[in-house]
Order: sequence, then C-alpha cells, then structure tokens
Amino acid sequence: MSARQQGLSAGMIIGALGVVFGDIGTSPIYTLQTVFNPEDPHPVPVSDANVYGVISTIFWSVMIIVTVTYILIAMRLDNDGEGGIMALITLLRRRAGAQGRKTALFLAALGIFGASLFFGDSMITPAISVLSAVEGLKIVEPSLGELVVPITAVIIIALFLVQRRGTEAVGRIFGPIMILWFVTIGGFGIAGITRHPAILKALSPTYAVEFLAGHFGIAFFSLAAIVLSVTGAEALYADMGHFGRRAIAAGWLWLVLPACTLSYLGQGALVLDDPANVAGPFFLLVPSWLRLPLVLLATAATVIAAQAVITGAYSVAAQAAQLGYLPRLRVAHTSAQQIGQIYVPWINWLLLVSVLTLVFAFRSSAALAYAYGMAVTGTITIATLMVFYVARKTWSTPPWILYTGATLLLAFDLLFVAANLTKLIHGAWLPLLIALTAFTVMTTWQKGRAIVTAQRQREEGSLREFVDRLRTDPSLTRMVPGTSVFLNRGKETTPLAMRANVEHNHVRHVHVLILSIETLPVPRVPDEERITIDELGYADDGIVHVTMNYGYMDTQNLPAALRLLDPARTEGELQLGQASYFLSKIELRRGDAPTMAAWRKRLFIATSFITADAAEHFSLPRDRTVIMGSHIDV
Repeated sequence: MSARQQGLSAGMIIGALGVVFGDIGTSPIYTLQTVFNPEDPHPVPVSDANVYGVISTIFWSVMIIVTVTYILIAMRLDNDGEGGIMALITLLRRRAGAQGRKTALFLAALGIFGASLFFGDSMITPAISVLSAVEGLKIVEPSLGELVVPITAVIIIALFLVQRRGTEAVGRIFGPIMILWFVTIGGFGIAGITRHPAILKALSPTYAVEFLAGHFGIAFFSLAAIVLSVTGAEALYADMGHFGRRAIAAGWLWLVLPACTLSYLGQGALVLDDPANVAGPFFLLVPSWLRLPLVLLATAATVIAAQAVITGAYSVAAQAAQLGYLPRLRVAHTSAQQIGQIYVPWINWLLLVSVLTLVFAFRSSAALAYAYGMAVTGTITIATLMVFYVARKTWSTPPWILYTGATLLLAFDLLFVAANLTKLIHGAWLPLLIALTAFTVMTTWQKGRAIVTAQRQREEGSLREFVDRLRTDPSLTRMVPGTSVFLNRGKETTPLAMRANVEHNHVRHVHVLILSIETLPVPRVPDEERITIDELGYADDGIVHVTMNYGYMDTQNLPAALRLLDPARTEGELQLGQASYFLSKIELRRGDAPTMAAWRKRLFIATSFITADAAEHFSLPRDRTVIMGSHIDV
C-alpha cells in the first residue's frame, strides 16, 4: 500500500518534515544574503523599496511555485502513488495516444533532461547547503573564516562515508530536528519583525508587482537569487510515494511555509533596521551568544537537506536503470520498512568526488548560488510543462482553464530561467554541463541497448523453433536431473547460454525455466501479479517460460520470486534449492556498422563497464550460477 493510501498520521507528517523539507527549509540561510550580495555581477542596491520588493517577490514566488504548482496541481498527478519526473515520464508513455505520440516522446526526452538536471542539483545542494551553514562561523568569529572550507569538506566526507549504513536509524531523529529548526527560525523571524513591523506589508503582492514592473532592470537580475527560496520544491513531489500528498501538504502549510515566511520577513526587517546587516541577515537575527548553537543546528539541518537530495539521486538513478536509461546498477536496500531507502555505491562515490570538487573550486555559498539557480529553474520549468500535458490527458478540466494556467505558470518559470541565463559565465553553465553530460550518457545507453537487443535477437534465434527442435530430435541432448534457470530478455528468442549448453555440451536438465524480467511503468507490482507462465506449446517437455513482473522500485530477488511458482503450472515439482542459474555475458566491441557515431559507441561501451554484476543484482546463489560468454559488435 502506498503512503498516499495510508491516510494522514502525525508520524507521517514528522517523517515528511525530516526528509522532504530539508532542502527548501534551509533556503532562508542564504537566499536574502545572495540577493543583496555586493559581489554579484548584477548587484541589487540595498534600499527600503528594494527590501520590500525582494521580500514580497520571495514570498509570492514560493506561493506560486511550491504551493500552487506542486502542492495544489502536480501532486494530484501520481503514478500509483509515486511522484517526480520519472513518474511523469511513465505517465506520458501510458496516456499518450497515437496522435500525441510524437509530443509525448519529445516531452519524455525533455523529462530525461530534467532528471539529468536533478543530478546536477544533487551535486550542488550538499556543497551549497553545508557551506552556507558553516559560513555562520564567520559571523560568530571572523577569524574562523579560513576554516569554513576544510570543515565543510570533513562534514561532506563523513556524510558520504555513512551512506552505506542507510538512513533508517538516523531517520528517526530527522523529523524532530527539522521541527526544532522550523520553530527556531520562525521564532527568531518574529523577533526580527518586532524591530520593524512595517515589513509585514511585504506580504501584499503589490510590492512584488511594483518591484518587478517599476524596477525591472534590477528585479530581473535579482530573480537569479530569489529562485533559491524554492530549491527543493521538486523533492516535495518526488517523495510523495513515501509520505503521501496529505502529509506533505500538511507539513508545508502548517509549519514549513509559515516558518520560512517569518524568517524572510525577520531578515528583511533586520536589513531595514541597518543595511549593514545584509552581510549575514540569517545569523544576525539572533543574539551573539546564540549564534554558535544556531550554526550547529543549521549544520545539522543542511546535512539533512543534503541527505535528502543524495537519497533522491539514488532513487532517480535506480529508476532510470529500471527504465533502460542507465546500465543495471548495484542497489542495496538499507531499510526493511522503507523500500525507498536505497544505497547505490557507484552514484555515492561519483557524488562525493563531485561535491568535494565544487566545494574546493567555488569555496563559498554565494559563488555556488549562480550555479544552483540554473538547476532549480530548469527542473521546475520542465516539470511544470510535463504536469500540464499529463493533466490535459487525465483530467476533465476544460482545456481553456488548463491552457491559461499553464501559460501563466510557465511564463513565471521562464522568467526565472531567463534571469539565471544571465549568470551563465558566472557558474550557471555548470548544471547545464552536468545535465548535458548525464543526458548524453542516458540517451546513448538507451539507443545502444536497443541496438544490442536487436543484434542479440538475430543471434539467439526463435525460442519456439528451438524448443520444437529439441522435442523432435531427442538425440541432440541427454537429460540430467535437476532444474536449470536461464535468464533471457523475453520469450521470443533463445537464451545464448541455453543454446551454447545444448550445442556444445549436449545436455539439458529435466526442468528448464527460461526467465525474463519485465519492468513495468509502475513503482511496485504485488506478488499475485508477479508471475506469468507460458508452456511454449508443450505441457510435458519440462521447458516453460516464466515472466517476472516488477515495478521500477521493486527489489528483483529472483530466487524469492521463484518460490511463488505453482508446481502444477511448471510441469512438475521444481528443486529450486539445488537449481542451477545460467547467465549470458556479452562482450561489446565497436563494429563498423553505422548504428551510432563512433564517439557514442565508445561512450556506450565505456558505460557498460559500470553494469552491476547480474548474479548479485538478482540475488542469485554464487555457487550455483554459471556464466557463459559471447560477443556482439555495436
């Protein structure tokens, strides 16, 4: 049962607070400071009018993007309870008719680019979040400024080193820590407002409109920093399957939104009181004797924010592999209760190297902010476009209402994208480069995989013809007792390992299972729908084809799934405890056929080296697994 179906509970809301809101909940640390950063290539002058305008624009940006786009609209579209860009891609595939197939394919490709941008986000978020918190040391004691980067690096290394242990135990304290965090920043925000209560007028949209319309030359460039207030919005949608829409909406509306709003208002009041406070308005909100404890709490909150996006990167990579956009990756499930808590070693070490590189290259949260905004705005814009397309295919809402809403929200999103493009040479190129790299890898793997599959089908030959041949000519093989399981891509062709076993060894087991894995465009498949059996035309030859149906978030444990088989449908009792598993290992070589550009062939072959071991991936017993090799030219 998905979280969406479980109803609303205090535990689910607390859990959502600890995982979903870590990123967006720590945005007040650096957003306002970045907007008024004097070193920005397009600085925003500190004046009363600009402070009112910026605070109002921040508030209404959060309301439009997070509350309206994600909470009210996007989260009403789910794929069996799951959300996020990968879920939208599967919904596109499912809902697109014949007439809209080209549009759906284009949007699916755009969605893959959005997922690629998320990989850039998952590299930048830990760096900017932890840096921004540790930078509070400079407010406590300026002489500690030189320690910011080394301390950040140590925290990040420790964070990635403990990933393999999972977040189940730590997750129990994430919610209470984030509740303390939101209560703290909201409380200090109220204290700041008391210094200059007139800042409450910034809640009126008229100040945002006046700022954007009356000072567009300044306001436009400020949007590149204002967008930092909505970082983590995609996490609300992506984690919907873990906690449910109601729990996330309740946490957002009743605690996170009010706390963040109060913090921004308090910081604005502080700057109005003394423009010099713009150097660090978040930490300057508190008395000097409380700043060090706040730095420690902020560091804990940003580690949680980083943890959430790292876990998100694991999920996106695992789902992409399930859908055929990446090679099969080794995925370790770290929780017996939460299937979404996974650990992907290859992604973990890639992120560690990338995050440390960003920390040492940029050295400050302000410098990274230019890069951060581009990843966020790109992901939000793509998600908005896909959401409205799926909504058009799903809901009965009059088209003119959807088109009007889509036009207004996309225009708002594109304004942020345009503002961030002005920072292209100042760091905004980084997430675009990461996204283009990831997009190229994923689309190349998808295309190369299709080429290899077609070549394998030609070499493997028809499975039914092969079974017919074994039946009509028993002299081809001799029977040996036991059960053999051959993994194959489908039931149309013969497993290469099976063909080699018959043609070279001239043996076959009494019971032969040809096993195919089908990854369906749904998160999970119940056990009663797990297995489909085909006797391949004969009910007495001991050869059957078994299709194992999995969702893209299921653990593919084949021995466990095989225990669900009914002996009456498998032509006899199977000795699965002693069964032998046969795998076909394919060696890829660059051929001369014009299937892909030469550089893409090299990229495809290089990417294949990160493929996880099949026996480990499918939980096959090592002592009963036989690997038989062959080669294919790409």
